[in-house]
Parts: sequence; structure tokens; C-alpha cells
Amino acid sequence: MPATSTARERARAELTREIKDEARRQLAAVGAQALSLRAVARELGMVSSALYRYFPSRDHLLTALIIDAYNAIGDAAEAADLPEGEQRERWLSIWQGARAWARAHPHEYALIYGSPIPGYQAPQDTIVSAGRVAFKLVDVIKSSPLRPVEDKTEMPGKLKSQAETLAAALETDLPATVVTRLLMAWTQLFGAISFELFGQYVGSVDPSDDFFGYTSDRMADFVGIK
Repeated sequence: MPATSTARERARAELTREIKDEARRQLAAVGAQALSLRAVARELGMVSSALYRYFPSRDHLLTALIIDAYNAIGDAAEAADLPEGEQRERWLSIWQGARAWARAHPHEYALIYGSPIPGYQAPQDTIVSAGRVAFKLVDVIKSSPLRPVEDKTEMPGKLKSQAETLAAALETDLPATVVTRLLMAWTQLFGAISFELFGQYVGSVDPSDDFFGYTSDRMADFVGIK
């Protein structure tokens, strides 16, 4: 917080943090669907009307928590990166960083990658934060030339157009084929994490440490990382 901030601003920032911390405890206890501003206010010893001055509705609070979660996993992925390392080493480290954060914060992960919350529609505010892991993977792909990967199936025209639009959103001039493979790998990353956290690997590859490591390495091959 800047030194020039007022005592009122500091107090507001601190109470906002406390509100969100209590909301995260509720996520762990009752899930996002049952999150209640009244319950948060009660646990903090506040009247509901006071809390509404910070978050006008449950959806406003959910949005704040979602943005925080996306930024947290983005921070973890970026912190795990090894900018001076080899391209593949960087790729694998980012995958492990995202997984480690998700394992340490399963309820926050479920908020952003679990089942949709009935009645809640995420606003545009969440988009930038949601893309941070993808942006970091793009950085890795652009850091060194990729080896050629044979495409045995011709890309449908609609998909090519979608990939070009996605490339623009990711602020990269990577070819549509590479962007599509990146999207597939990104989907695999969070699919593997979700399967692990939600118990879908029980009876098959649980614990899934080796499977996750193997998957991340094969996805590096799939994208064309040397």
C-alpha cells in the first residue's frame, strides 16, 4: 500500500482482505453455491448492510474471489518459470507450478475450474487474469524455434479462424496450427489437474505424480518443443 494512502483506505483494504479470507473459508466448508454474504458478515461480526458497502452482492464477491484465484495460479506459474532455462525445462516447470498451487488451494481451484455456479455469469473483468497461465506458455513457445510437427489432419476452416482470433487475443503471431496445439495442451494441463483433484484417477494412476510429469513432457513434444 503506498505511503500516501489514508488511514481510511488502509482500513478498507484490510477489511476487504478479511471479507475475502472468510469467504474462502466458506468455499472450503460449503462450496461456492452456498456462499452467503450474510454468513460472511455474521462470522466477521458485521451487519450485512456494512458488508454490502464492500461487495454489493454475492456475485461481486464471487468475481473478486475468482480474479484472485486466477491471479494466484498465474503468479504460481510465473514464479515456477525458469527464464534462463531450456525451453522444455521452462514448460515442465510451469506445469508443475500450476499443479502445486491447485493442490495447495483445491477449493479456490474448484471455483475457477470446477462446476459452473448456477445463476452466476462471470464478467469480462475475469478474462485477463484467466489467461495468465496461457500467456506464460506462449512466452515459452516463442522463446525458441519449435521443431516441425506433422499435421496429418487438415484444420477445418472455422477452427483456423478461431485459432487466428485466439492468437490475436494472446498477442502473438504464432501460426494457427501452433496456437491450436497450445490450446489442446492448455486443456490437457487443467484437465489433468482437475482429474487429480476431483478423484478421477483413483484406481488408475493415483498418485498421479509420474502420470502428470509424463503428460507434461508428451505435451511438450506435441507442441513442438525441442
